[in-house]
Order: sequence, then structure tokens, then C-alpha cells
Amino acid sequence: MIPAAFEYAVPRSLEDAVAVLADCEAGTAAILAGGMSLLPTMKLRLAAPALLVDIGRLRELAGISRASGRLRIGALTTHAELLAAPELAEWRVFAETAGVLGDPQVRNRGTFGGSLAQAHPAADWPAVFLALRGVACLRGSRGERSVRSEDFFTGVLTTAIAEGEILTHVTFPAGDGRSGAAYSKMRQQASGMALAGVAARITLDTAGRIEESTVGVTGIGGAPFRARSIEQRLSGLLPTPSILEESCADVPEADPTNDLHADADYRRQLLRVHATRALTRALERARSAIP
Repeated sequence: MIPAAFEYAVPRSLEDAVAVLADCEAGTAAILAGGMSLLPTMKLRLAAPALLVDIGRLRELAGISRASGRLRIGALTTHAELLAAPELAEWRVFAETAGVLGDPQVRNRGTFGGSLAQAHPAADWPAVFLALRGVACLRGSRGERSVRSEDFFTGVLTTAIAEGEILTHVTFPAGDGRSGAAYSKMRQQASGMALAGVAARITLDTAGRIEESTVGVTGIGGAPFRARSIEQRLSGLLPTPSILEESCADVPEADPTNDLHADADYRRQLLRVHATRALTRALERARSAIP
């Protein structure tokens, strides 16, 4: 199909982009980055913005760096860049996730920030964002503000990004040498989206017990979420394969969707399986990171 008619703006800087959005009537503008989610919905006329603000040329919003004990990923960093970045060699979960995301076209055009801002219920990066306790940095006409990952996703296809704001970058706390993270998913074959996707991070104490764990889930319900019941069960335990599996046996905060791809019971089973797999690999990486 053909999208509805729209105006098109290409700001030359982040400040220009913010100014363009500030001049728009609420709800009439959409931000274009990689376009992997927005353009298909426009072609189906599920979205019909009056103005498309193309920020794809703002390279100031791309790139990967580390400073002050935190990892920084620009919103316009592509999935392919995350797959190959040498700066992320110690963060294997990024390449692991990017490698099972979409297809080569999507990985080379789609962006990390676009995936988070779209908040698709079956997108991969939201699970990693939650598990690694990321912080989203937003810029609007009133200045900058930060939103923690646990406060970022507010519902189906909705986030804490306010009208006129742009997601500029995301930061993550650096590991302390006793942490590991992993991502595991069941892929829907036609779309590549997650029928169930789980990202997990484990930090061990000096005795080898679980000091902290965080588990992010996607593909199960209407929005990504933290599986806090799993995290609470694992706290302080000396992990074994059976303990990891038992901790994932029931996730009461999950509200699985019934659709043409999978029913709720199947998604619950997928959640148990992939949570166990993600935790197992995260534990292996945490142990291998200990000097």
C-alpha cells in the first residue's frame, strides 16, 4: 500500500530536531531513524503522521563508548554495528542478541534506539535493556532527562518518551568482573520476532553465590517486563542447574498472549525454557569472568 501524504523534515542537528518537534501540534509528527518499524505501519496506514522528522543523518546520536564506569550506546547505532563492535567484546549479550534479530537488511538499517522507542511487544532489545538495567536519555524542548529501564515501557507500543522528546542514547552500568549476561529466544519464523525472549544477567559474590540477578522478558505479553519473581528466588543462592531450572518454573507476573502464532500455555512453557537457558549461559560467563 501507499502511505498517506506527509511533510518531510531533515534537521541538521539534534537541537534543530527538537525545535522542529516543538513547533508541531501534539500527535502530528513522527521520528524516522532506521524506519524498519515506522515505514511498514505507514504503508498499511496504521500510522499517518502529518510530518516525518528524519534524524537518521545525525551521527552525533550514534556510536559506542565507555566513560565513568558506564557503557554508552547512541540511539542511532545499528544492530549490525552492535553485532561487530570491538568495544562490546566483553558484553557478549549484545552480539548474541543482534545476531538473532531480523535479517541482514533489518540489522543494517534498524537502530538500537528505534527498537526501544517502538516498544514492540516481541522486539529483542527491550529484554536486554531491562536485564542490564539501562537508562534511557531523552532530549526535548525542556532539556534532558533520564528514565530507568524498569520505568520505560508503559504499555503496548508505549513508552515514557513524552511528546516532542527524542531518545538520544542509553547507558548501562559496567560489569565488576563477576558478572555475565545472555539472551535466548524462540524465533517466529516468518517475522524473526520473539515468541519468547529472555535476557538475564547474573553477578556472583566472592563465595560464588548469586549476589544479584536481573531478568528481562519480551514476546510473552503486551509489553516487555522484568521477571522479578525469578530474581527474588535466586538471590543469595549457590547456583546449580537444578536451582536455575526450578527458579523459572513459575513466573506469576507474566500475562501471556493468545494469538495465531502461539497460545498462552505454549508461551508460558517457552518462558520457562528460555529463562533457564539465558540464566545458564549468564552464569557460565559470570564464572569465566572471575580472575
